[in-house]
Amino acid sequence: MSELLTDRGPRPAPTSVLVVCAHPDDVDFGAAGTVATLTDAGVEVTYCLVTSGDAGGSDRTISRADMAALRQEEQTAAAKHVGVTDLVWLGVPDGRVVADLDLRLAITRVIRQVRPQLVITQSPERVLERIIGSHPDHLATGEATLAAVYPAARDRLNFPELIDEGLEPWKVRQVLVSGVENPNLFLDVSATFDIGLEALFCHASQISDRAEVEEGARERAVERGQMAGMAMASAFLSIIID
Repeated sequence: MSELLTDRGPRPAPTSVLVVCAHPDDVDFGAAGTVATLTDAGVEVTYCLVTSGDAGGSDRTISRADMAALRQEEQTAAAKHVGVTDLVWLGVPDGRVVADLDLRLAITRVIRQVRPQLVITQSPERVLERIIGSHPDHLATGEATLAAVYPAARDRLNFPELIDEGLEPWKVRQVLVSGVENPNLFLDVSATFDIGLEALFCHASQISDRAEVEEGARERAVERGQMAGMAMASAFLSIIID
């Protein structure tokens, strides 16, 4: 991947990418094929999971702590399928994520540690026609991540305690937002869709019908591809930060 096409034309491909999501499996439902494409090109990708998914699933025999441990295992296995081994867990309780200063600080810290050129995150805007995709944790994660990207990560006097930790300011140059109504960037995942699907299947605690999940994922990828003249695609809102 020598360049990343955007609504402003081609830009140099990133060498480091940070994906910030609310729950285990969020990245695999929305961007696993894209992540596999990036890692195949030698890009270093880090996942930052705001929660451990401890409220997920309907099994009444499992505790929140055990569910968190299980979902961390599932996400770690899923990440390996797409070439990611660096995962950061923030430990916010599932279902209780708010875009407050504590979360902004935590994500800013990770940005300054990873120093990514590109950040991929979730949309902070509720889509009433697709309420399932607009989980409150997703919205809060997207809002906090965008606020961390700008201005917190790049401004020296924003969270000065991070300077005391040895974490210098960092400017992210591009953000890709998933789950938006009007995407402006489509990335071809024809060659990596099946790898992304295997990553998604690692989340067995959240999947009751693999055939149904595969059908839905394939339909979405084909639909997005048709919008851009590709066989299969992932769709994002690309934000350039100059």
